[in-house]
Amino acid sequence: MATPVTPPRGMRDFLPADKASREHALAVIRHSFTAHGFDEIETPVMEDSARLHSGLGGDNEKLAFAVMKRGLKPTDVAAAAESGDLLALADLGLRFDLTVPLARFYATHRSELPTVFRSIQIAPVWRAERPQKGRYRQFVQCDIDIIGEAGMLAEIELITATSAALDALGLTGCSIRINDRRILAALLAHWNVPADLSERALITIDKLDKIGVDGVVAELGSLGLVTAGIAETLTALGDAGWDAAEPVAPAWLDQDAYGDLLALRAAMPGVRLDFDPTLVRGMGYYTGTIFEISHPTLGYSLGGGGRYDGMIGRFLGTDVPACGFSIGFERIVDLLGADAASVETSVVLVYDKGTDPARLVALKQTLVAEGLRVRLEQRTKNVKALLERAAAGGYGRYAFVAAATEDVAALDFRPLAG
Repeated sequence: MATPVTPPRGMRDFLPADKASREHALAVIRHSFTAHGFDEIETPVMEDSARLHSGLGGDNEKLAFAVMKRGLKPTDVAAAAESGDLLALADLGLRFDLTVPLARFYATHRSELPTVFRSIQIAPVWRAERPQKGRYRQFVQCDIDIIGEAGMLAEIELITATSAALDALGLTGCSIRINDRRILAALLAHWNVPADLSERALITIDKLDKIGVDGVVAELGSLGLVTAGIAETLTALGDAGWDAAEPVAPAWLDQDAYGDLLALRAAMPGVRLDFDPTLVRGMGYYTGTIFEISHPTLGYSLGGGGRYDGMIGRFLGTDVPACGFSIGFERIVDLLGADAASVETSVVLVYDKGTDPARLVALKQTLVAEGLRVRLEQRTKNVKALLERAAAGGYGRYAFVAAATEDVAALDFRPLAG
């Protein structure tokens, strides 16, 4: 029995129709970002191992694929295994996101970049995930970032450009949940959470939409926290007054941060922003505003981001304000159908064996000059199967080329079943 020939687990091949859909979505996103004044850059797929494991990537650092040093000896491997430091065997690693490479890129090229730098990065990243639906070991991220702008303008530009990209893709009903790390800090202080339990408490709060108020209270209690009043606080947070004419927030909530979020909403009346004081986002490098894209039919986000003012300073020795937004491309492309315009302009010419190749190519060139995508297919005994494959490949119409066909005006194009 033949051994199945498949890609590595968590990585995928893409058939022509799938690839075409992905490229169409990428082109729409890239055009939208570029129209909003962002410039595309490219960074290597690998970074120094020490940089990838410097504490900037949160839990994603644990999922980084390591690249072994060249020239290792068995004794080197044995020594690393004995010490328990297998990372000592690696000097490089595949990037697990695009933010850490961007921080390194900016530190490297700062003198060549504008004071406020607006970047686009659209590229694959790799994580040693346990493969499952919606989680892959290789996937594409679509990031925009603004470096050097400390004010609210950065958030406004990022959210506006991302919303425009979603609209251009035809994704309706999306909203953006926003919060601020200062509000989360105030929430933990309100519950008297000690500093050494802050991160674990935030992880639990982030599960609210999955395990509910009772689940969060129980899990926080298991950390040894006093849970009296937590359920009431969580319930009241849904009524923080965000949608009122004159919003009123709880007294414990960081009023400056809440005021900034209200100002952000007022600056973008065409974008639906929903205040969610329990939105956490998993990356520990966020320092201020955080946001996520929600879709009414999905139980997970379609992307997110936030302000990370402290990251670049790790490379430069001086802090530089930074904020970014990442579209979850793999999740979004799953929601999109085939590009209808592309299908409509893709045609198949079905010809009989022995048809003059020069005449076929002349017909094809004429159609291509008219802006069509054209494929030549020799007629087979099972024409139905041929046409079904063409439809699956993203073609919308077909025509038979008769022996006497001399020009495209004689072609009778018919729709292919989707």
